[in-house]
Amino acid sequence: MSATELLYQSGFGNEFATEAVPGALPQGQNAPQKSALGLYTEQLSGTAFTAPRSTNRRTWTYRIRPSVTHKPFSEVGSGQLRSGPFTELPTPPNQMRWNPVPMPAKSTDFVQGLVTLGGSGDPSLQIGVGLHVYAANASMKDRYFYNADGEMLIVPQQGNLRIATELGILGVGPGEIAIIPRGIKIRVDLDGPSRGYICENYGLPFRLPDLGPIGANGLANPRDFLTPVAAYENREGDFRILGKFLGRLWEAEIDHSPLDVVAWHGNYAPSKYDLARYNCINSVSFDHPDPSIYTVLTSPSLLPGTANVDFAIFPPRWLVAEHTFRPPWFHRNMMNEFMGLVFGEYDAKAEGFLPGGASLHNCMSGHGPDAETFERASSAELKPVKLDNTLAFMFETGLPVRPTKFALETKILQHEYFECWQGLRKHFKDPNQSTVNKQSTKIAKKDQKK
Repeated sequence: MSATELLYQSGFGNEFATEAVPGALPQGQNAPQKSALGLYTEQLSGTAFTAPRSTNRRTWTYRIRPSVTHKPFSEVGSGQLRSGPFTELPTPPNQMRWNPVPMPAKSTDFVQGLVTLGGSGDPSLQIGVGLHVYAANASMKDRYFYNADGEMLIVPQQGNLRIATELGILGVGPGEIAIIPRGIKIRVDLDGPSRGYICENYGLPFRLPDLGPIGANGLANPRDFLTPVAAYENREGDFRILGKFLGRLWEAEIDHSPLDVVAWHGNYAPSKYDLARYNCINSVSFDHPDPSIYTVLTSPSLLPGTANVDFAIFPPRWLVAEHTFRPPWFHRNMMNEFMGLVFGEYDAKAEGFLPGGASLHNCMSGHGPDAETFERASSAELKPVKLDNTLAFMFETGLPVRPTKFALETKILQHEYFECWQGLRKHFKDPNQSTVNKQSTKIAKKDQKK
């Protein structure tokens, strides 16, 4: 099945029902004594059984073999993949920025190409995030991967991904995102060198933010999220399952493809979303709104109004605010901001922030437009301007992001990042200073006469 032939179901968090073979789904119950077509019944639960109906996530699968049919796991090397708690090195309060991770010279698949820049919390406590980039040039061959530590929000920056999952196939490229729920097995195929970002969410599953005074419509519309239809692999051979569990990678032998679900129904499923469909809400009078207005998805924490992690984007949009400094203002924040750039230029940074690169501004670390952007925006003619050909994003989390040893010592760390603000000049004309200067001049003249 090619990318152009992939079929999807519409909606976010819907109750879906799909079968790759007619008659594979039971009617009127979940677990008949004997499933149709000789399939096994298996439930996949993404929340506790007793979670409220509005947040309960589970899917019933009807598969060729149950998931338990593999040999024992053994630990394997994790490469540059890390998990919370992130304690390799002390975390400085400095603003940080990284160039893109280089493409690998040797054959590297999606899992082998994972590099962790930092994170917060602890997957065993189901709070916090892991923030990763990937750079790969080879498809996963006879290898499958699942993440028991958290769901994965994948943001491709270069190259298209064909993500075969237990519940169907996603085709995702730059300008789109994929959401892979915790525990769902995948195989990632590439069409060439590929790079991107991953937010590994240890906390509550991502959901659409409430709209409040915005009303019933706006931001990301549920109908624009796409979930795959059932598609199974009936393959036997020498395969490997890689599992991420409690921060380590484990591998098990299996004699068949684990992507063997012939039919399924439920609301715990992978999905994709085209960020070009995001409906921006912006100021049409004055002042720059808080960046929370650009939230696509949110993972709530136990503290009301404070996210475990938000996913916000800064896509093409019109700027029309009057008598307003239009780029993001200078800011210190209780939240912690990890940013990436998919394509184009970010409007708060004139240079140095490259597609595929990343930046980190932790709790109460000052940040904002660089000197060149500030000077230009302070004197610009305030006519309507279309910010076009750009797509930046932010993973904003309530816990400080602790960079990994790799992130603090790698050659792609921009040690000169702080210099972009050093050219900010003093513009203040102190009326009291002129009075002080006049008094000093009078005193100096008196002293001369003496």
